[in-house]
Amino acid sequence: MAEISAKAVKELRDKTGAGMMDCKKALAENDGDMTKATEWLRQKGITSAEKKAGRVTAEGLVDSYIHTGGRIGVLVEVNCQTDFVARNEAFHALVRNIAMQVAACPNVEYVKVADIPAEIVEKEKAIEMGRDDLASKPQNIREKIVQGRIEKRLKELSLIDQPYIRDQNITVEELVKQAIAQLGENIQVRRFVRFVLGEGIEKQESNFAEEVAAQMGSK
Repeated sequence: MAEISAKAVKELRDKTGAGMMDCKKALAENDGDMTKATEWLRQKGITSAEKKAGRVTAEGLVDSYIHTGGRIGVLVEVNCQTDFVARNEAFHALVRNIAMQVAACPNVEYVKVADIPAEIVEKEKAIEMGRDDLASKPQNIREKIVQGRIEKRLKELSLIDQPYIRDQNITVEELVKQAIAQLGENIQVRRFVRFVLGEGIEKQESNFAEEVAAQMGSK
C-alpha cells in the first residue's frame, strides 16, 4: 500500500471539500491515486461541496473592506443557506477574506468564468486571432493556441479562479469549498464591486515650468 502524505490528503480535501479522514481513507483505498480517490469519494457521496452545490442560498452577508489609506474599497455579497451560518464567525471570516481578495486583484471583474458575457469572450478571441505571432501558423494550430490563451485570459477575470492571497497553493474556489466542508452548507459568492479612488476621472495635469514662464512673460 502506498504511503499517504499529508500534502496529498490536503490536496484531495481542497479539491473535493471532503473531511481529512475521508480523504486519507480514499487515497489509501486507491494506492494514492488522486483521480481514483476523487471518484471513490463521489461514489460514497462524501464530496460535501458537490452534494450541497444545488441547495438554495438565500441567506448570507454583505461585507466591506477598505484598504489602508482609503484608496481602495470593496463590497461583497456571499450567500449561505441559513441565518445560523450567516452569523457564524468562520463565515464572517470567509467573507472578509474574499473582500480582501477582491481588493488585491485589480484585473478581476466577474465571480466566475460562466458569468463573463459572450461578447467579451468573442472580443478576446478576435484580439488573440489577430496577433502577429500566429500569422504564419495553420488555421487549426492557431485555433488551439488561441483557445488556450482565451481560457487563461478568462480565468484572469474570474474571482474564484484566483490563487488565494493567503495561501497560493489553493484557489478562491477551493477556499469556499473548505468553508462548505467546515460549515456544512452550500456557500456561493454572489457579487462584488471594487472602488478605486479617482477611477474614471480625467485628471488635469499642469506643467509648473510652463505656468511660471507664462507668468514671467506677462510682466
